[in-house]
This record gives sequence, structure tokens and C-alpha cells, in this order.
Amino acid sequence: MSGRLSKAELLEWRRAREWLALGITRCGNTFFDWGKRTYVMGIINVSPDSFSGDGLSTVDAALAQARGFAEQGVDIIDIGGESTRPGSESISVGKELQRVIPVVERLSGEIRVPISVDTYKFEVAKRALDAGAHMLNDIWTLKDTRLAGLAAERKVPIVIMSNQRDQQQRYIIPAVLADLKRAISQAIENGMPRENIIIDPGIGFGKTLEQNCEIVRRLGELKSLKQPILLGTSRKSMIGLVLDLPADQRLEGTAATVAIGIAGGADIVRVHDVKAMIRVCKMSDAIIRGLRGLSR
Repeated sequence: MSGRLSKAELLEWRRAREWLALGITRCGNTFFDWGKRTYVMGIINVSPDSFSGDGLSTVDAALAQARGFAEQGVDIIDIGGESTRPGSESISVGKELQRVIPVVERLSGEIRVPISVDTYKFEVAKRALDAGAHMLNDIWTLKDTRLAGLAAERKVPIVIMSNQRDQQQRYIIPAVLADLKRAISQAIENGMPRENIIIDPGIGFGKTLEQNCEIVRRLGELKSLKQPILLGTSRKSMIGLVLDLPADQRLEGTAATVAIGIAGGADIVRVHDVKAMIRVCKMSDAIIRGLRGLSR
């Protein structure tokens, strides 16, 4: 027998090395061991104008949804108080605090799943961490670099997302790579350890349908940045445009993008339909990562 690896074996070995190099990220009392399996982030919107129609108006409703996600096996819960749908208007810091902080306080005291807060506002991020949040999720690629300094000071992970809404790009992959590379450097300059930086290509944020599909198809190219990758395609307009379906009927389309994303190197997926997407991740992991990905 030849001692040389086949092309398939060589590809698997390279993938394993890439995943292994990402290390482990601590989020509260949870450790994300990147490469072992795909992690699932469940979305809880406390904004009334969420694009997906799942906005919750009370703390009790948010807590009930979080409990359901926890029972289903979610790995982290992302709380958002401001709609990020195209055309939505920014809300004041005070309004966002009013929506987000009571929810974070209740959840941090009653569930064991780590909490992420989806905000680009420094004061909201600071108050959310004070209230018990364990991760920051910034959709504006560190426009406010203080967020990186805050995350570094509090020793929490931060998701930095590439957003082209202020300047659309013709060649999307180079633009996303350059944007994320800049933000990673800024985060490190502000004291962030590499293992606490997670990158997100920003599906739907200033990108055309063709560009969104291209990002999912070429997601593996983001591995060159050597950071864990978060993919957020759940119920988004790219699925609606392809399937001609409203947001509440995009489950199968979301499943397809999640599975293809995992094949391309996604380490964590941000979703609305937690139970179904955990099943998609488990099956995809068994194929892509091998049976070691079955453990949850």
C-alpha cells in the first residue's frame, strides 16, 4: 500500500488542521471548541419590527422562548433590541436599553445558556455586560472601536460582521475579506485575544442576491483569516427571493444554506428555528467533520 494520502484524505487533513488551529473560546461558563462541531445561536428579537415577524414585546415572552431554545439544545442565545432589516430606522440608546436590559437580566438569572447581545452601541453593550451578557455581536465591523476595548476589558468574545450598507461593492469576496481583516487588526490593537474574535460575512447587509449566494458558496475562503466563522442566513431575503416565500415559510431554504455553509467552514450558525437547525447541523457535521461532530 502507498503511504501517500488520497486527495480526499488530504483535504480532510487540511480541514482538521484549520479547525484545530482556531482553539477554544470561552463564553460565560461554556467553551466553544472550534472544529469539534457546529454551534447554534438562537435569535430572540425584542424589537416590534423584526423582518422575520418574530419580535417579542414582553420580558416574559422572551424568557419563554429562551427556555424553549435551551430545552432544544441551543448553544448561545442572541438578544437584539433594534431591527436590522433593510430600510429600518435606528432607535435611541434609551429605547434599546429599555428593550434589551430587562431581558438580559432575567435570562442571565434563570437560564444557563450564554447570552449574546446584538448591538453596535457602546452604552448598550456596556450595560448588557453589566446585566449578565457573555458576548457582543456587532453588525458594523467595529465602527466604534470602543466595543473591542470593552470586550477585551471584560474578557468576552465579540462577533464582528462585514456590512456594506454604507458602500456597496462590486467584488464582494475581496471586500468582505478586507473589511474583516481590518476589523480583526483593530480588535487585536484594542487588546482582544484572537480566540475571542468571531467573524461574520454579513449575509443581507448591503449585498445583492447574487453576492449573498456567492458568499455562502465561497465561505471557505474566509478561513484564510484564521478566525471562527458565524453564518447568519436564517429566513433572510436571499431565501425569499429564490423561493418566492414569506419569512415564516423559509425553513427549508434556511436548512439548505446552513448545510452548505457548514460544508464551507461555518463554525456557528445564527438561526430562528433552533430545533430544526440543530438537526441540520448534526447531520451536516456527521458528513463534514466525521462522527465526532455528533456529540452535543
